Amino acid sequence: MEQNIHFGKVILAGAGCGDPELITVKAARYLREADIVITDRLVSQTILDTYVASSVPIIYVGKQYEQIGSTPQIDINQIIVDAASKHKLVVRLKGGDIAFFSNILDELQTLNQHGIAYELVPGITAASGASAYAGIPLTARGFATSVRFLTNYSSTVVTNTYWKDLAKTSDTLVFYMSIATLGHLIEKLQENGIPSNRKIAVISQASTPLQQVTIFGFDNYQQVLKEQTFLSPSLVIIGKVVSLHDSFQWYNNNSNSNEYYFKPVNELASNSLF
Repeated sequence: MEQNIHFGKVILAGAGCGDPELITVKAARYLREADIVITDRLVSQTILDTYVASSVPIIYVGKQYEQIGSTPQIDINQIIVDAASKHKLVVRLKGGDIAFFSNILDELQTLNQHGIAYELVPGITAASGASAYAGIPLTARGFATSVRFLTNYSSTVVTNTYWKDLAKTSDTLVFYMSIATLGHLIEKLQENGIPSNRKIAVISQASTPLQQVTIFGFDNYQQVLKEQTFLSPSLVIIGKVVSLHDSFQWYNNNSNSNEYYFKPVNELASNSLF
């Protein structure tokens, strides 16, 4: 624990995914009260413009896999500590929910190490937002009784034994941060015997005006991947529930799938003011 330093409180809050109206009332209140905000890339600028006072500094700590300009987690940890040493209320704002593939453990450990008080405020994760805005209920009765949240950001994350289990299950599979390895993901499921009639949905920039939903099968995925570019962030849903999209889609797809709603990390503002 740091000596002779009075730390403020840190709020670790989820901003929801995409649609700025998906933020919780509690997270919005803390943004109004904040002395400083440390925000991820996948947070709507509308949220920041609406709830953060113009006099409050905003620190952008964007992360995007293997992209120049991404902020290393060790740097984010230090930024949080520095901010808490100078301000009474620090809001660390994360896209989606704080607990889904968000590196929150690193930040919690850092806060504990320095004896900094904190509070966790959940948000709507991408799987909930993307499935809702695509008309795909993840555990629809008669289609799936459970759902698995996974990532395959690297081809070595999922073991061969687990690929076999994933291919045989009737659970809905939701993959975060897996677009770069989507071809490998599909091939591993095929190798392990996933039913050939199982459908795949890729939902890009979910719940934003630029949302794009692409549905395809294991029989034609190579052609789709050759012709289609999926912008970050994109979520992959695999399972029987994907077939429900045709009946229950209510949110129109964007006609121009090459536009970005969220800025790439190398276009984010840099602000180190405390």
